[in-house]
Amino acid sequence: MTASRAPAEPDVREFEATVESVDGREVVLDETYFYAESGGQPADRGTIDGVLVADVTERDGDVIHVLDEGAETLPEAGETVSAIVDDAFRTYCTRAHTASHVLYGAARRTFEDLGYAGFDISETKVRVDLTTAEPLDDTDLIELERLANRAVWDSLPVSWETLPEGEARALDGIAFNAKTEEGAMSGSEAVRVVTIGERGGERDGEQGDGRDGEQGDGRDGDQGDGDQGDGDQRATGVPTWDVAACGGTHVRNTSEIGPISVLDRSNPGEGVTRVEFAVGPTAIDHEAAVHASALDAATALDARVGDLPDAVDRLRDRADRLEADLQAATTDLLAARLREFPTREAGSDGATWAVGTVEDAEPNDLREPAQRVLAAEGSPDAIAAVGAGDAPFVVAAVAEEAIGGGDDDASGAEDAAGDGASGDDTPDAGAVVDAVTDEFGGGGGGGPTFAQGGGLDADPETVVTWLRDR
Repeated sequence: MTASRAPAEPDVREFEATVESVDGREVVLDETYFYAESGGQPADRGTIDGVLVADVTERDGDVIHVLDEGAETLPEAGETVSAIVDDAFRTYCTRAHTASHVLYGAARRTFEDLGYAGFDISETKVRVDLTTAEPLDDTDLIELERLANRAVWDSLPVSWETLPEGEARALDGIAFNAKTEEGAMSGSEAVRVVTIGERGGERDGEQGDGRDGEQGDGRDGDQGDGDQGDGDQRATGVPTWDVAACGGTHVRNTSEIGPISVLDRSNPGEGVTRVEFAVGPTAIDHEAAVHASALDAATALDARVGDLPDAVDRLRDRADRLEADLQAATTDLLAARLREFPTREAGSDGATWAVGTVEDAEPNDLREPAQRVLAAEGSPDAIAAVGAGDAPFVVAAVAEEAIGGGDDDASGAEDAAGDGASGDDTPDAGAVVDAVTDEFGGGGGGGPTFAQGGGLDADPETVVTWLRDR
């Protein structure tokens, strides 16, 4: 069995080892500082005797180094090889992993009933899945980012040690990953515990003890077989930020992480909020982009960045007023167009109809203008308007007085005669629309006083002529 020493000694980047076995491209060393993928942290990159390491996994207690397919030569069992761990990628993963614990510590101080549902490091961002009693909103994300960056600024120590399982479980507020706890803990005698801050320190602002907020995201790859040399830590005025069972690699002080930038949130499952954040270059670029956008917006609104919310509120109020004014003007214009429709002498339904085409309007835009026109003195009893555009539609409106009162929700079509008259010889908007769609296709509906139909397969003027000739 050859466990990785990467979690215990994360600063090692170059080492020599003896090849224990070779199976195709899979190499096992007697000792290794390559991190095998587990718990959401990806495998290390690097080389063994100059050959690229394509993957690192753990199988049956051994760390398997999978060499690149393009390797011309492979080491043999018994050889001593020189290995190099990719410094940039390991540094990124180490900082990102500790950042996830810092973010979870921030969540402890923000939410009640906190739980852990997943963790993953990609090349550009990190995700942590949280379960909370209430969904997270933008204000919560801002607070998470603020608290996390404050923990970075406070330069909290990060330590790790291996403890007996019972002692680890008894630690105040320790978090475990429920998804991997059975595989990592069952039958084991020791647990690797990672602490940010000082264990036994003050838990400033923490909402709960964290026992239901599982985060020991790397324990299923508990590769550490040694402790950090900080010894047994107790309260020294430094707060306890987070305590978790974890087998990943970590920095020794939160100041090494650098800026943490929360990017987005989503809901991958019921009761779960996925928080995505970045560290390193992605975080720096994201913050710069956000700052640049804020400055551009401030320039456009002639305001300071800090005054943008008030400036946007004023702009929104103005837009609402203009929208209301535009809607009122549109209603006036459409009502004027409807008044210009020629009228048809009273037909079998005993009503006078105004029929014509209207441009630049949607069916629902015509309800209020039609009602206004029909309510005026000397107006026709009913209006039929056909939309003149690429998608012709028909709208019919009938004055309530013409039908002795009315109900927009009534179907009115059950007793409709083929010419648009209801069974008691009163005009019926729904019956007229039904007649039009029967003749020209499409569909629609409505009540006796207002109805609309769309999808007509005919030229608007053809529909108008048909309505006038009925």
